[in-house]
Amino acid sequence: MITMEELLTLMVERGGSDLHLSVGAPPKIRIDGKLVDTEFEVLTPEITQKLVYSVLNPDQVARFEKDLEIDFSFGVGGLGRFRTNAFMQRGTIAAVLRVIPFEVYSFEDLGLPKKVCENICSLHKGLVLVTGATGSGKSTTLAAMINYINENRSSHIVTIEDPIEFLHKNKKCLLNQREVGSDT
Repeated sequence: MITMEELLTLMVERGGSDLHLSVGAPPKIRIDGKLVDTEFEVLTPEITQKLVYSVLNPDQVARFEKDLEIDFSFGVGGLGRFRTNAFMQRGTIAAVLRVIPFEVYSFEDLGLPKKVCENICSLHKGLVLVTGATGSGKSTTLAAMINYINENRSSHIVTIEDPIEFLHKNKKCLLNQREVGSDT
């Protein structure tokens, strides 16, 4: 039987952004915005459940079985981090796993207006909303902003994330990252 690690390795090697698992179809990888079938067999309910449960801890399994959906992130040593949405559809388990880059990009790397972003990051109070469609760069933008503050200010940063995607290290700031469901 195929393993989740084999599928994730294939996705990373092919430059994919997402892995889609759905009963009745082979695993699919999103490459350059297009879904591409893998060479693996069509997924059965049993295989799909084993694949998804292989990356869940016991608490996550219990939450998934109660809520019938779960968002979480996890890492595979030497391969990367992945944001996962597992859910029920037509009575069977399905999941989408997205690659989370190791590197936190700068405002320039993201094509964002540097001065505007720096001004926003210099605010000491208020509310900043970062909104957009799935895959539009909300998490990546926020990671760049947190990284900028972490490099330029001596503060305490607390994030509440669902799930934690980018793992930040303390630089000038003390940074605490809390994940909804497991830390809150």
